[in-house]
Amino acid sequence: MFSKAFSAAIHGIDGMIVTVEADVSDGLPVFDMVGFLGSEVKEARERVKIALKNSGFKIPAKRITVNLSPADIRKEGTAFDLPVAIAILGAFGHLPEESFKDILIIGELSLNGRINKVNGVLPIVYCAMQQGFKKCIIPMENSREGAVVEGIETYGVSTLVEVVKFLNDEETLEPLYIPREEMFKDISHKESMDFSDVTGQRAAKRAIEIAVAGMHNILMIGPPGSGKTMLAKRIPTIMPELSFDESMEISKIYSIAGMLDNQGLILRRPFRSPHHTITTTALVGGGRLPRPGEVSLADQGVLFLDELPEFQKNTIEVLRQPLEDRLVTISRLNGTYVYPANFMLVAAINPCNCGFYPDRNRCNCSINQVKRYLGKISQPLLDRFDICIEAIEINYRELAIKQKEENSEEIRNRVRIAREIQMNRYKDQSIYFNSQLIPRTIKAYCKLDKKDQDLLEEAFIKMNLSARAYHRILKVARTIADLDQSPQIKSKHISEAICYRSLDQKYFGTL
Repeated sequence: MFSKAFSAAIHGIDGMIVTVEADVSDGLPVFDMVGFLGSEVKEARERVKIALKNSGFKIPAKRITVNLSPADIRKEGTAFDLPVAIAILGAFGHLPEESFKDILIIGELSLNGRINKVNGVLPIVYCAMQQGFKKCIIPMENSREGAVVEGIETYGVSTLVEVVKFLNDEETLEPLYIPREEMFKDISHKESMDFSDVTGQRAAKRAIEIAVAGMHNILMIGPPGSGKTMLAKRIPTIMPELSFDESMEISKIYSIAGMLDNQGLILRRPFRSPHHTITTTALVGGGRLPRPGEVSLADQGVLFLDELPEFQKNTIEVLRQPLEDRLVTISRLNGTYVYPANFMLVAAINPCNCGFYPDRNRCNCSINQVKRYLGKISQPLLDRFDICIEAIEINYRELAIKQKEENSEEIRNRVRIAREIQMNRYKDQSIYFNSQLIPRTIKAYCKLDKKDQDLLEEAFIKMNLSARAYHRILKVARTIADLDQSPQIKSKHISEAICYRSLDQKYFGTL
């Protein structure tokens, strides 16, 4: 007898429907599974057999063949256990096939018949909704992330017996649903960290505000203890709230990585700060079974690399392509996987090994040592930072005198207005931020009059800038003008943007 159930696999950050076919026939009592299977899926054979037995289902000694289609796509993970069991029960007549013909089923089985959580439930349920399925059965531990998808009934289950009774209409289950509006309404704007915590550093705060407004990458240089990390950790607090589409994209990534923790959706901008010992694969993603890396986990948020020269050079060099394309493409023999990587890169470095160059009263590093230390950052990577700012040491007077500092909400309101200006300007383009402008669109949206062109030309020649640096100055100037709510880029905007390129000349110009 033949039976068919439906499940799904993860490909990149999206789901892909998989048909689970089961056939029972006379012959030697064997249990075969085919369909280009990974080792975890092959092991499902033993898990399913024992789970069925321990759940009270008697399976006669027959020849059982299970096929996972399409057979040219590799199946990985443990989410196929439950649909395989349901397809077999249908083939043996324990379940009418009509009861699960329009239901997508996922879940891992324990040997006692319990259903365990799996990764990637959110993109799978979303895929099921798009493909026209009416219902979806998922593990109870994944219930919240499945319940946020509208347009499909999602049922959380705990045991195999519970699923069978539900499909046989012997037990009623209530579909899960979490209103999106309530989730976003519950977000508290009170953060544990705030920009008002940072004393002084007005120039650095201004540079960070500009960077966030246009999603520009920023590099901070300064001695130890000057507040670089403190500033970086507060950057998400001045970013506008996530839209639903942004939240869904991030949540899919975290669901696949097994980091959603059944919270439904990611509602705050990510802040990822990997240690400098991180591997290339962990940073950009990949592996034998491709998984998203830190650049994808920081999507729509901040990737902070502290002590940038301490990272392996070949590790940070792989950031160059994601920074340009805003996505990571991982090619494997059995397919190509694409992960979003639309993040804001924030990096912090000391000016030398001891951290106090060019203060010769405290720095004993030779010029060659300084060059060797800063030389770990290549010029192509350095060019990808739109803004370079110096974090200066705070003196006692600034610390002792209690003065009111601007809080995150005030800065966030200005950033929100600047981003709305950008959204309206680029509404007919596939562009959301000034940092995404390319040379063709820079000519259209960053027009200068003759006086401003002369100013930029003088800076270009004196500072020996590259073509990439030239374009990045214009993009930063466009963002500064947006913060001023100025339709036209003016000389003061150009001058400030040039200042944010002059600091890398100070430290890196002679390398």
